Amino acid sequence: MFRPLFVFVGARYTRAKRRNHFVSFISLTSMIGLALGVMVMILVLSVMNGFDREMRNRVLGMVPHATVESATPIDDWRQLAGPILKQPQVLAAAPFTQMQGLLSHDGKVQKVLINGVDPVEEAKVSVIGEFFKAEDGAQGALAALKPGEFGLIIGKKAASKLGVTVGDKLTFVAPEVTVTPAGMFPRLKRFTVVGIFSVGVGEVDGFVALAHIQDIARLHRWKDGQVQGLRLKFDDLFQAPRLAWGIAQRLGEQDFFARDWTRTHGNLYQAIRMEKAMIGLLLLLIVAVAAFNIISTLVMVVTDKKGDIAILRTLGATPGQIMAIFMVQGTIIGVVGTLIGAVLGMLAALGVSSGVAHVEKWLGFKFLNADVYFIDYLPSQLLAADVLLVCAAALVLSFLATLYPAWRAARTQPAEALRYE
Repeated sequence: MFRPLFVFVGARYTRAKRRNHFVSFISLTSMIGLALGVMVMILVLSVMNGFDREMRNRVLGMVPHATVESATPIDDWRQLAGPILKQPQVLAAAPFTQMQGLLSHDGKVQKVLINGVDPVEEAKVSVIGEFFKAEDGAQGALAALKPGEFGLIIGKKAASKLGVTVGDKLTFVAPEVTVTPAGMFPRLKRFTVVGIFSVGVGEVDGFVALAHIQDIARLHRWKDGQVQGLRLKFDDLFQAPRLAWGIAQRLGEQDFFARDWTRTHGNLYQAIRMEKAMIGLLLLLIVAVAAFNIISTLVMVVTDKKGDIAILRTLGATPGQIMAIFMVQGTIIGVVGTLIGAVLGMLAALGVSSGVAHVEKWLGFKFLNADVYFIDYLPSQLLAADVLLVCAAALVLSFLATLYPAWRAARTQPAEALRYE
């Protein structure tokens, strides 16, 4: 098969010779360094993608994209939801009523935010129904909430702290008092645990509970059917701030106000996105250092091959061909290192979650504590776009690293190089 001169010679120079094992060793280390840089960059970006995915699917799947609320109880939420649901960006709406307080059981206390929901409507705006899996230690279902029975669904972490399971009784202490002739007493209400969910997010599993919306209305001493507001689900959660405030203004800015997920969890999500960008930039510098090691490799090769360059020049090789020879050699190092790093990075990204889980089980220690982080395991999501971007960046940097040594080789004068041969 015909190959141009510069391709043939450049490929030959990448293979070891008896008199230049050191140069070949430097080439190998440059290749290994580039491969490691590419592998680590793909792995870390995949882990950051995993955190981003879990943030969207778990945390932002549990909290509403936006809410529309009123300072006074809303009498007919279906009438209010009618014009809102006509907007194409709104996928669903569900009523809610919230109440904060304390849960008490057997001398143990846990703060809680109880969301009063309609089990049928809540499933349209929340993914809570996906987190009652028995293998995660969860029990029950959203449908277990019945009006008038004062059932309560709590998170796995709260259930563990309070030492309760399905069927146990809890005492809810409301943040207000009841005045009696004997004095002021806190308002108490007995709830029955009818379900335990496990989202895997410490903030949700520990401090969020669900009850039937009619039961929470009674605790507020509202009329049956009155609610605090509407939870909204949009086709694009990033448009929630603009759309929610637009809905509130159309309903009457004096009567209604809107909140969106960026006010409650926006800082955490933006922190994840910023960390991904910054870590990606830092890792790209590592790849750049590995790629520019090719410069030192090729400079040593050029010095070692001055006699060969002079002979090629006397045989008629042009400076452009000489330059192309060393560009081919450096590019081969970059391509091979990048491909090896990409394969290793993809394998590592696909297995890092299970690998870390096995290490945690073996050590008996959790690297990610749900009390500190919003999830308690290491997620990973491999994206083809990230792999292509990393590989493209590594190849470009490798190619740029070949230009200076190749230019020096092209300037070699045959007479000067052969003087001491």
